[in-house]
Amino acid sequence: MRHGIEHALREAIRSGRLPRGTVLPSSRSLACDLGAARGTVSAAYQQLSSEGYLTARQGAAVWVSWVPPRRQPNPPSPPSPERPRWDLRPGRPDHTSFPRSTWVRAHQRAVARAPDEIFGYGDARGSASLRGALAEYLGRARGVDTSPANLLICNGFTHALTLICFALRVSGAITLAVEDPGVPHYRRLAEPLGLRLVPVPCDEAGLRTDQLARTRADAVLVTPAHQYPLGVTMSADRRTALIEWARCHDTLIIEDDYDGEFRYDRQPAGALQQLDPERVIYVGTASKTLAPGLRLGWVAVPESLGGAAGLARQSFYRGTGVLEQLTLAELMTSGAFDRHIRRMRTQYRRRRDELASTLAASLPQLGLAGISAGLHALIYLPGHGPTEEQIQSRAARLSVAIHTLGAHWQQPPDPSPQAIIVGYATPASHAYRPALEALAELLAMEPDEQP
Repeated sequence: MRHGIEHALREAIRSGRLPRGTVLPSSRSLACDLGAARGTVSAAYQQLSSEGYLTARQGAAVWVSWVPPRRQPNPPSPPSPERPRWDLRPGRPDHTSFPRSTWVRAHQRAVARAPDEIFGYGDARGSASLRGALAEYLGRARGVDTSPANLLICNGFTHALTLICFALRVSGAITLAVEDPGVPHYRRLAEPLGLRLVPVPCDEAGLRTDQLARTRADAVLVTPAHQYPLGVTMSADRRTALIEWARCHDTLIIEDDYDGEFRYDRQPAGALQQLDPERVIYVGTASKTLAPGLRLGWVAVPESLGGAAGLARQSFYRGTGVLEQLTLAELMTSGAFDRHIRRMRTQYRRRRDELASTLAASLPQLGLAGISAGLHALIYLPGHGPTEEQIQSRAARLSVAIHTLGAHWQQPPDPSPQAIIVGYATPASHAYRPALEALAELLAMEPDEQP
């Protein structure tokens, strides 16, 4: 009963029904009214006094001393961003194709087999089972030369790049070269960690390695399998030249292999890392193969950087969810992960072909590039217009979500090519054909035409 008395008085004081200064009945009187023992009421008064709600002094009345805080009006919640009707943004897989039932079965098997100690804090590098499965898979599928001991599990590429940049600074690095055009978010991420960024132009063969020496960079961030956003694959000559640059200048290469599994017209280009595992930091994720919401990525760390990277890994985050790691390991060891990738590769290739045929039939004057691999394509606009800005403005009115090439330049060339970036993996299967029709309608507009 004591707790009931405490709760009732506490709520009455908080609500203002018993304002500050209100004198409460004596313990004897209130006990009589409630049919409770006097000691019960006294104990309740003492507890509320210790919490600051009441003031009780020997031989004096008990009164309310707590003042309800002045409530500030809650600011209105910002409106949720309106979802586009046709989502053709790049860098996103088809979320509806996530293998739910396969994932659930793998999760159940992994949890059932897991030893009890796996649910502790564990190794900061990540689950041993996932690192072992990854070392085997990456060596087989991407040609990566690494071991479980040199793999770090992280929460996607942004997290991985944060750890790497921190480790580079710990190791004395100052300058990071980046591809131009490239991902603006990644450029902004490194600067707060103390790295000065230097853009290096890209062309149809990938990063211009002949311009690296002038940067005096300590490391370079590249997407050799499928340059983002141009979509080109780094040539064999450029790969060799990049490795030679790293060796001659005692520098490191960060390889972002963000969608290396998805190549359509020939065998996937192997990872750059295999050419020199001590000069290349390899980064991959499950964001394109499975789903970005899993927040699972991995870094193959050279021996020379292992200590600093391990320090960085523990400095920023203790670990990634162990259940997701165990489930992904189960998918990889059972072969389900490979089967899913083969299925999605076929699906995305069909989508790419449908995009190409749609544009060829209705808009043959447009140039389509970067379609040999990945989940996005580059559509070059004709020289007579419309411009990127006009297309983007019309796209917003038609509720078609796309990206423009211009937003990805750090030092745009003059003249700068006009192009849009279209992700052909994002829409669900039933929405893909209508999304392409909306895109064709958008691109068919004349420079001064309004939708």
